[in-house]
Amino acid sequence: MRTKRSTWKESQLDKITVDNKHIDQVRSFSYLGTIENGNNTLEEEITERIVKGNKAFYANKTLFKSNLVSRKSKLNLYWSVIRPIVVYGCETWVLKESIIQKLSVFERKILKRIFGPTKEAKVIWRIGTNKE
Repeated sequence: MRTKRSTWKESQLDKITVDNKHIDQVRSFSYLGTIENGNNTLEEEITERIVKGNKAFYANKTLFKSNLVSRKSKLNLYWSVIRPIVVYGCETWVLKESIIQKLSVFERKILKRIFGPTKEAKVIWRIGTNKE
């Protein structure tokens, strides 16, 4: 009997009507730039923020690849345009180790692209490591 009751409640949750209008139930939605969901998890929002940061980087790709723009200007562009997009609303986040790791990977990827390869000898070029 108890299982019938819980099944009945679940089926009632799927069908919400107000003034003879059917309202769809969703798992998550975007509100004021943040993604709200029933589980109160941040993984979906962090992934979306990183995607938006990548879009901002690739929209300004010509500036980041240009040899005419100094590294200092590229860093200022990163700190003033791309980083705020990624960390918008971070004051309310409860960070787990996996989320910190995702954000760190994104930042290192962008910084590696800004600084580019380093010259070790007169002819040898190499990509910088994460510690650098």
